[in-house]
Amino acid sequence: MNPARAPRDRRSDARLLVVDPTTATWTDGRAEDLPSLLRPGDLLVVNDAATLPASLSGSGPTGQQLELRLVGPAQSQPEHWQAVLFGAGDWRTATEARPTPAVLTAGDRVELGPALGATVVAVSSVSPRLVTIEFDQRGAALWAALYEKGRPIQYSYLRDELALWSVQTVYGARPWAAEMPSAGRPLSWEILLALRRRGVELCWLTHAAGLSSSGDPALDQALPLAERYELPDTTVAAIVRARRRGGRIIAVGTTVVRALEGAERNARAAGAAPGTLHAGGGWTGLVLDEQTRLAVVDGLLTGMHGPGESHFKLLSAFAPPSLLKAAWDRAGELGYLCHEFGDLCLVQPAGRVGEGQVV
Repeated sequence: MNPARAPRDRRSDARLLVVDPTTATWTDGRAEDLPSLLRPGDLLVVNDAATLPASLSGSGPTGQQLELRLVGPAQSQPEHWQAVLFGAGDWRTATEARPTPAVLTAGDRVELGPALGATVVAVSSVSPRLVTIEFDQRGAALWAALYEKGRPIQYSYLRDELALWSVQTVYGARPWAAEMPSAGRPLSWEILLALRRRGVELCWLTHAAGLSSSGDPALDQALPLAERYELPDTTVAAIVRARRRGGRIIAVGTTVVRALEGAERNARAAGAAPGTLHAGGGWTGLVLDEQTRLAVVDGLLTGMHGPGESHFKLLSAFAPPSLLKAAWDRAGELGYLCHEFGDLCLVQPAGRVGEGQVV
């Protein structure tokens, strides 16, 4: 399947492949069809994380050119950040073809511009390219420097350099995402309003979507890394209401699935009953596959993901891999596009989970 090489001028022009695991069928549609495909009483959950200008160009301690791509704040010390190092070059070169960056060690300095620098405080055992850094600046000064110096992360299949506004959803809020939670990009205000008129309830969470690729086989094998999330109490209450009225929980994007299913497992590990969600923040390293029993989410609106991708493994928690593979092949024949500005797939809910609790 070919990648979309640029953002659509009209975000809702995305195509929509509807996969029904119950009937083992798929149909071709448009993103604007989504309201007619959901039922009154269903609940649509979106990720409202805005996308960071997470690509920073700079130099290492001996002056060598490098690029630093932020992953997000470190789990153990929020004032520190995780980042992935790239060698000389930029997004126009495929990640796997970029030169290997010089190996940095704790204490090394990275210069990112006159107003921004960082010190390496740790190097991951997964790959020497995954480092933890501490910026010189903090608070408002750091955010100002990041937005002045940083650029959106992008990849070589794209045609032109991206503006930051191109990688935002219409409902993006806090800048938590290293890369855009792209399943929500085609959801225009017109589609969201049509969903509400249909009787579909909307709610949100924040999940720090991480990098999709580094070009380093060892690091790519470890993706996705553990990511932080936050569930508002209003969202937990909305999920419980939807369950009680027989509505289905539809996640917009794999990040929403990871956040909700990860939060449920975190609550269960703390002694809560199965299906319970706690409002508040947490971290999840959950990886889903066809063996996963979903406890919260019933259906999924996502981008086009093919065999071999970690997101395809997650999709197999919702539908048999053979059906997903056949649908993927057919979508390619129909001219669907993949990656962050590509088309959509709705995996229709096959059932509904039981009631949960608000805590």
